[in-house]
Amino acid sequence: MPRFRLSAYITTTFGVEDWRGFRLCGMDEVGRGAFAGPLVAAAVVLPRGFRHPWLRDSKRLTAHQREVVAEKVQRQAVACAISEISTADINRRGLGWANVEVFRRLVAQVTADGYCCDGRLRIDAAHPVHCLVGGDDLVPQISAASIVAKVHRDALMRRLHLDAPVYGWASNKGYGAPVHRAAILAHGVHPEHRRVFIENLLQLQLDLGLDVAAKAPLTRSGGS
Repeated sequence: MPRFRLSAYITTTFGVEDWRGFRLCGMDEVGRGAFAGPLVAAAVVLPRGFRHPWLRDSKRLTAHQREVVAEKVQRQAVACAISEISTADINRRGLGWANVEVFRRLVAQVTADGYCCDGRLRIDAAHPVHCLVGGDDLVPQISAASIVAKVHRDALMRRLHLDAPVYGWASNKGYGAPVHRAAILAHGVHPEHRRVFIENLLQLQLDLGLDVAAKAPLTRSGGS
């Protein structure tokens, strides 16, 4: 497989001759597979020549490394924006809608010559968006967006943890870790839980013939 080159990607994908002055906006989301909390995405336009040894997919970095890179990106970026889709909106309109809407909002917020994001989506936005599978580890702008979004969402989940510490969101960030699943079954559900994941979890417990303590309606639990 040919080595990925950002210059070739920009000239081929966006049809420009001189890629060096092209303002590419990279976007990425965090929290799509979480059981709880909002979906968060970021959009970043980097200055020409921006470099950092830790600029890569956020999942390949430690929390400290992400925070260091996010601070530098937000300080030096030509443009940087963050968008959130609340749990209530996800429960009301669906995760598929949220995954597209969050990018639509970012395109409307950030001025650039071209937009790209990680994944394989069809995004009907104010400007065309090119989706690239594995883009978070190939395009520096997408890598930067993934890091900024991850740091922002992690901080948000730590704040939500204070309201409902029983679920361990400070450590699991709302994902389906065993301790999080066990807490849902033992203590019920919280408004920050996503119905589609919780209903699947409850159904799995029923299918296995296990006691389902959380088969109650979606009500607040684990916090005041």
